[in-house]
Amino acid sequence: MAAGRVLRDRTAGLFLAAVVVSGFGSSAMTLAAGIWVKSLTGSDSLAALALFAVWLPVLCGPLLGALADRLPRKPLLVGTNLTMAALLTTLTTVDSAGRVWLLFAVLVLYGCASVLLDSAESALVAGAVAPTLLGDFNGLRMTANEGMKLVAPLTGAALYARFGGGAVALLDAVSFTLAAGLYGLLRVRRTAPAPRGAGGWSAGLRQLWGSPVLRPLVLAASATMLCAGLNGATLYAVVDGTLGHSPTFAGVLSVAQGAGSVAIGLLAGPLMRRLPGRVFPAAGTAVFGLAVGLRAVPDDAVALTACALIGAGLPCVLIAALTAVQRETPDAVLGRTAASADTLMMSPNAVALGLGAVLVARVEMAVLLPLVGAVALLTAALLLTGRREPAPAGPRVSPEA
Repeated sequence: MAAGRVLRDRTAGLFLAAVVVSGFGSSAMTLAAGIWVKSLTGSDSLAALALFAVWLPVLCGPLLGALADRLPRKPLLVGTNLTMAALLTTLTTVDSAGRVWLLFAVLVLYGCASVLLDSAESALVAGAVAPTLLGDFNGLRMTANEGMKLVAPLTGAALYARFGGGAVALLDAVSFTLAAGLYGLLRVRRTAPAPRGAGGWSAGLRQLWGSPVLRPLVLAASATMLCAGLNGATLYAVVDGTLGHSPTFAGVLSVAQGAGSVAIGLLAGPLMRRLPGRVFPAAGTAVFGLAVGLRAVPDDAVALTACALIGAGLPCVLIAALTAVQRETPDAVLGRTAASADTLMMSPNAVALGLGAVLVARVEMAVLLPLVGAVALLTAALLLTGRREPAPAGPRVSPEA
């Protein structure tokens, strides 16, 4: 089984272990940060800004990706994790509203580190894992991330309730330190850093737009994540208005969605090998679109099924796009290209969350959710039927020994 081959590979195993360790701490900290700000300031808007502070650096993805291309990637992974571990320990001093600024400053740096780490990791994985197994690796990575989201937020909330925000920050600092140790054990082939004049920070964007393979996948992922943000903004309106439950029922729906994402992560590699061309990402987006429409049905069983299907369908185009980036991009610009793809795919989600907050107050769920689902279905159809252009000649440049 391909997943077994990935797990038996020492380098891939260390990468996945680092994802699990750091993902646990990050998921716990992301939830606790909003609670922390709310408890210190009493402000809902400032609590919402805590999550926005982590997302904001995604907009700087091309610039941070250029840094990942110009520095040795293994030392960058180790050094960034250790730096974040040190910064998180400073949050133990945040004990009043007057020191919340320090929490926000660290959260912005947290977001920068996440973009930088993802860029360097994507580039290293592309050179360390066989191209035929990249889909399996990225699927397993999705499973690891989503699996942590099922348990870590509860741990973070419980730890915050018992010991306060400083304890959660220290837990996350430990997770960063452990991840640094795992990255330090990697055996990777040395590659020459990209020269300073090698296309500049925009080289990744040009690589994406100029590739007939990458461009449609990234555009489809952007449109899908726009729909995902609109769908996410309706969560509490559906829980309360459609299903008639208290807000805590949102946690049950989130678990169902996480379970769907864990399942598709395990199946992604085999499905990408068996389904031709763009069928895997298009089918996943179609499943997501149908499930979003189903959320307008006032029935608990339908709602849970729809959330599980959203969890299974939504990641497909993201996994396919990341895998294609790793396969199609020369190593010298891979960090910038991966970060640029992340910016283009994830930014619409943040924009749509804000837009969705306005629409939820003005449009009935029975109208809004089917419309969002229809846009996702249209995206799937365009991806599947869009024109295929021949890929440029020449293989992807491999890392040198």
